[in-house]
Amino acid sequence: MYSFPRVHPALAVAAAIAWLGAAGAGAAHAAKSSSKSASAKPSAATATPASTTAPVPAWVAKSNQNAQVLLGVMAKFAPEGAARLGVDGYDEKIYDLTSGYEDRGNQALAAAQADLEKRAAAETDPPVREDLDILVHTIDLNLRTNALDHKYNLPMFDMDQLVFQGLRGLLDDQVPAQRRAAALVRLKRYAGQEKGYTPIAELAQARIRERMGETGLRRPFKDELEKNLSNGPRYVDGIAKLFTKYQMKGWEKPYAALKTQLAAYDDFVRKEILPQARTDFRQPAELYSNALEQYGVDMPVEELQSRAKTSFQETQRAMQALAPLVAKEKGWTVTDYRDVIKELKKSQLEGDAILTLYKKRIGDVEEIIRRESIVTLPNRPMAIELSSEAEAAAIPAPNMQAPRLIGNTGERGVFKLPLQVPGAPGEKDKKFDDFTFEAASWTLTAHEGRPGHELQFSSVVERGASIARAIFAFNSVNVEGWGLYAEAELFPYEPLDGQLIALQHRLMRNARAFLDPGMQLGTISRDEAYRLLRDDVCLSDAMATEEVERYMFWAPGQAPSYFNGYSRLLEIRENAQRALGPRFDRKKFNDFILAQGMLTPSLLSKAVNEEFIPAATQASAN
Repeated sequence: MYSFPRVHPALAVAAAIAWLGAAGAGAAHAAKSSSKSASAKPSAATATPASTTAPVPAWVAKSNQNAQVLLGVMAKFAPEGAARLGVDGYDEKIYDLTSGYEDRGNQALAAAQADLEKRAAAETDPPVREDLDILVHTIDLNLRTNALDHKYNLPMFDMDQLVFQGLRGLLDDQVPAQRRAAALVRLKRYAGQEKGYTPIAELAQARIRERMGETGLRRPFKDELEKNLSNGPRYVDGIAKLFTKYQMKGWEKPYAALKTQLAAYDDFVRKEILPQARTDFRQPAELYSNALEQYGVDMPVEELQSRAKTSFQETQRAMQALAPLVAKEKGWTVTDYRDVIKELKKSQLEGDAILTLYKKRIGDVEEIIRRESIVTLPNRPMAIELSSEAEAAAIPAPNMQAPRLIGNTGERGVFKLPLQVPGAPGEKDKKFDDFTFEAASWTLTAHEGRPGHELQFSSVVERGASIARAIFAFNSVNVEGWGLYAEAELFPYEPLDGQLIALQHRLMRNARAFLDPGMQLGTISRDEAYRLLRDDVCLSDAMATEEVERYMFWAPGQAPSYFNGYSRLLEIRENAQRALGPRFDRKKFNDFILAQGMLTPSLLSKAVNEEFIPAATQASAN
């Protein structure tokens, strides 16, 4: 999982993109907002992809100039996200939730769309035109999403998380010390302690009250609200820990004010919104269809479920064939894959031993990648950390926190590993046992690290993909598809127990592709989904709970993206192998895929057919 935002689906384009690594996977209600004073567009000098050793091609430079139009909207309406992504000049700016923020955001997006459509009509350079189409489509999807959200949903904001993430984006080891000082300015502005600023929690409450009297608006889902409220103290406490860690001065007074304001907001939600909360998690068909499109799912739901169910059965059979071999190697008498996984999980690691294992595994995986010529590795080490309590609340699953993609000066992606998932209100936190044992470290490192997500983002940083391809083409299908593909590339070289857990993780992705739509369509209950995940996929209670919450309210529509993306990427590779035969070179193919940035499967297929295959054919002819 790459860490994409737990934000409201109608949030302006930037928040859906720029909060990579800032929040968890899902659609928890954060802010759809605009910045009070962020009217200036980022300059071309500051809003460029990460520097690379190779010169920027002329078409990329031209494309990046076009991208400034949308980056300007991003910076104005989601300044915290834009700053985290790498746009300079927005570290002190915050969301503006004053009345009319939705209309202002939509108007700015519509104006940007008209500008870019005009440029596209006059553009004759094919790759530049393709990038313009990406930008226009991004805006169109955001405008349609905003309209649907306004039509169906009462505004709701997870303010504790929103503020934590806004400050977390600056208080980080990879953020230069001179930039961290801006966190204090943001803190004061969130608390309304600077001239011209009203406490953001009070603005959020006002925006909700504006629309509470409208008939027909869906209230938030009860379980989601309760989860947000129970996680609130973790975020608030996490803010204090961040300022303390970085030895900031003068934060205590505005923090105390903000803490009181957030508590008042949560009390408002608890007393006035929670009693009206809906108990049916299912989305209207229009909203769910839009969510699937947002995450890049391009398969019809019936086809998606059918393919996934078939693959689930095939993967179970492969696991059942492998399990006795693992048991024999370990000296166990059990042979069912479920029992063998239970035995493997008994050897749990704790604390520093977990990081020691994964750091070793990174080296093991890199050795395999070099030996088997799988892909070109970057000239930088890979980073891994255990998640803090607040980070685990935001992202209760292993994830890759993306590096700064614009103006990168050496920042790296970080593989984040949570050890527990926050329990439901009144319950204890639930501990994972799904990736803190040796056999699990192989496929998880491949997916989140190398050759998976970490390598994706390193490639964007080091090769200098255009802004449109690196950022605005980004969706869950093209990112998670590569993550599963990376697991499959490493699979043949793993030990038997590592292979069994790799298949278990594939089984989980198969399940996601029919459980998520099944639950949203009402053909599968939450209890049925939980039982399948716990009993047949062999997930811990914590992981099974996290999965079911993903389908209900974390991010309905996101879970099928893994299977969808992996299937499409395998199709693209098969077409290339069939066209090239013995001339097909796996390493060159994988390097080419990474060099394309975050293209959707359809655009990726076009690039392979029009560029990679002809180039490989010509090279062999010479």
